[in-house]
Amino acid sequence: MSMFRLDQVLMSTAIAAMIVFAAVSKSEESLNLISLILIWGLFAIGFDLIFGMAGMLSFGHAAMFGAGGYALALLAPQLGFVPSLLVAAVAGAVLAFLLSVFALRVSGLFFSLLTLALAQLVYILASTKLRAFTGGLDGIPGVLRPALFGVDFFNNRNYFYFLVVVFVIGVAIMAVLRVSPFGSALKAVQANDVRAEQIGYHVQRLRQCAFMISGASGALLASLMFYVSPQMLHWSTSGDVLIMTLLGGKGTLLGPVLGVAVFEVLKEELSQFTEHWYGILGIVFILCTIFLPKGIAGLFAAFGRIGKGASK
Repeated sequence: MSMFRLDQVLMSTAIAAMIVFAAVSKSEESLNLISLILIWGLFAIGFDLIFGMAGMLSFGHAAMFGAGGYALALLAPQLGFVPSLLVAAVAGAVLAFLLSVFALRVSGLFFSLLTLALAQLVYILASTKLRAFTGGLDGIPGVLRPALFGVDFFNNRNYFYFLVVVFVIGVAIMAVLRVSPFGSALKAVQANDVRAEQIGYHVQRLRQCAFMISGASGALLASLMFYVSPQMLHWSTSGDVLIMTLLGGKGTLLGPVLGVAVFEVLKEELSQFTEHWYGILGIVFILCTIFLPKGIAGLFAAFGRIGKGASK
């Protein structure tokens, strides 16, 4: 079984398990946790498009993540939720394009540092200069949820099912992109960008497209929490999605979602015992980096190869 096929089977199983769990569980905390996993999972899959597929390490993806949240918070009262959600995705893509115009002038470590600097600039603007629109450090409370078909989406269970639908659509789009000629071109750029350009690929344009596609789920988090603040734009948000992706396994469809699940569950459990939970999580991350260099998804791939070898 190919890695992509294994990703599809495991992802479908995970989605089905989450739906069944939500249907039988009466715990609001568990429902909220799974909703967070779905939202951050979409963000991590998008991030992995440039990190795992195109080989670009960005520390600035929090800027696009937060931009979607602010766009929804500001526009939903005027346009309604669904149109605002689409506009929020476009807002994230437009901001990604603007940042990429500068960031893609350099490569390697310089690219990573420049994305960090640009994202922090956006954070400072939202916190201070644009506080008349963003609420400054206080943020914007009362972010709306959908109003569709007479369903009460302020009910967390109903909103969870809405998130499942959006998650499935997002995963399907990313799965198609990964196996499309565009995905193959990104892999070629990652392997050798000079040779890719020599055979006719427009490397900068490919990287720019990947950058634009990769961060449009912040609106969903703002709607889940009924709140958006500059924290969504902070560099630590970019660091979290990087850790999640590496934990799960970069370059795979399933890996980032697994990493999100591990990160959020550990965060939820550890934070109940100590305020230093981030340090413990850091130790877990270091151990996984040493002993699972391909992430948790690498284990599934290894077991798949073992099973295939045993069947011969």
